Amino acid sequence: MALLQLTIIPMGTATPSVSSYIADVQQALDLENITYKLTDMGTVLEGEAEKLLAVAAKLHELPFTKGVKRVVTQIVIDDRRDKKTVIGDKINSVKDLLSSTKI
Repeated sequence: MALLQLTIIPMGTATPSVSSYIADVQQALDLENITYKLTDMGTVLEGEAEKLLAVAAKLHELPFTKGVKRVVTQIVIDDRRDKKTVIGDKINSVKDLLSSTKI
């Protein structure tokens, strides 16, 4: 199971706000039936790497359908194959460590 962090940046838009483009991404993810979490700096998806990459390619195209002429998409993939990982596992691991460590 892999995690993929995706940040899509539409360039040259009329306003510095990108929330409408992010909303489009979230709606498209709902149609993909994929587990995801919106964060302040991007969206994290979980699933098989091959599927995540295909979904990322579709999402990258969304701003172009609204007339954007340039899109920069940043993708980070964590593909761990020795055990199943899901969104939140890394955060929980750090929290567990911090709760067991005396400062």
